[in-house]
Amino acid sequence: MPYRTTRRMVRRVLGRSLLACSLPLLVAACGRNGERPDVPMPAGMVRIPDGRFTMGAGSQVMAGDAAPHPVTVAAVYLDRTEVTNAAFAQFVQATHYQTTAEQPVDWAALQRELPPGTPKPPDEQLRPGSLVFQAPDHPVPLDDERAWWQWTVGADWRHPAGPTSDTTGLSQHPVVQVSYQDAAAYCAWAGKRMPTEAEWEFAARGGLEGKTFSWGDDPITPARANVWQGAFPLRNSGEDGHVGTAPVGSYPPNGYGLVDMAGNVWEWTADRFDPTALDPSAPPGPEERVIRGGSFMCHASYCAGYRTAARMHATPATSLMNTGFRCAADVRRPVVRGGPR
Repeated sequence: MPYRTTRRMVRRVLGRSLLACSLPLLVAACGRNGERPDVPMPAGMVRIPDGRFTMGAGSQVMAGDAAPHPVTVAAVYLDRTEVTNAAFAQFVQATHYQTTAEQPVDWAALQRELPPGTPKPPDEQLRPGSLVFQAPDHPVPLDDERAWWQWTVGADWRHPAGPTSDTTGLSQHPVVQVSYQDAAAYCAWAGKRMPTEAEWEFAARGGLEGKTFSWGDDPITPARANVWQGAFPLRNSGEDGHVGTAPVGSYPPNGYGLVDMAGNVWEWTADRFDPTALDPSAPPGPEERVIRGGSFMCHASYCAGYRTAARMHATPATSLMNTGFRCAADVRRPVVRGGPR
C-alpha cells in the first residue's frame, strides 16, 4: 500500500476516533444545536424558563400600569426570596458599603431628582435619613402620600423605622430602606444583576397566562400574601399575622417556586420608568426606576400593587421602609464577539 494512501487512511481513522471521543465534550461545552450551556444555578435561586407572554394590565388600575403587549424573555435565574437583612449584612461586612440613606445629603444632587422649583428644606433635615411610614391619627385623602410618609433623620437599613429601631429578630425579613443604587451594588457583589421588569413580571406569573395575581384570579386573602388589612393608612389589623414585613417565605410559592412576588416589600427592577410610554404628552421627569410586587402597605383602596402587572416607580436614590429587592443571574453565558477564539 503506498505510503501516501496509508497516511490518508490513518488520518481518517484517527479523525473519526477523535471526533467520537470529543463529541460529548463538544456538546457539553457548546450545547446542542450550537446553544450555550446553562451556567450552574447559584444557591438560593430558581430557574425561570424561556417564554413569551402578554405583559401589562388589561385595565389601568394604577397610574403606572402599562397596556397589554407581547414580550419574549430568555431563561433566567431569580432569587427564590427577597434579599434578607442577614444577607445584606454579610455584604456590608465584606465591603464596608455605605447605603444611600447613611450618606450625607447632597442638596445639589437631591435637587436634580425633585420636581423643578422644590424649595430647599431646613438644614436640620438635610442629614442622613430616609422615609418612614407614620400612621395618621385622622382620616386623610389617599391621593397625597405626604400624609403618611415622613422624612426621618437616622432611618436606614439597620434602623428601618427610625433611629430608635433596629433589625433585632428580623434577620430573615427582607432588607428595606435600600435604594436602587444599593440593590445594584449588592447584586454585583453577589455575582448577579438586577432583574429586568419583563423578567420580573414573567416570573411573578409563575406560568399562568392572563391572571391577575401570581396564584390566579381568586381574591387575595391573609393566607396568600402580606398586605394591609383594615382601613389604610389609619390601622393595619394584622389579620395575616404581620403589621410590617414578614419573614421571607411565610406564604405559599407561585408556580415557579418563588415566594413573596406579591406583597411584603416592593422590589426594584433594572428598567427605567418612561412616563411618555403611558402618556406621550407627559413632560420628562427625573430618572426613575420601576418597582414591582406591592408591599405590606398595599390595600385595594389605595394601590392594589400586589397584582402581577402593577407598577410603581421611584428615583434611584429613594429608600423606603417597604421597598427591597431580589437579584437575577443569566442562565446562559453571553456570546463574546470579537474576543479570543
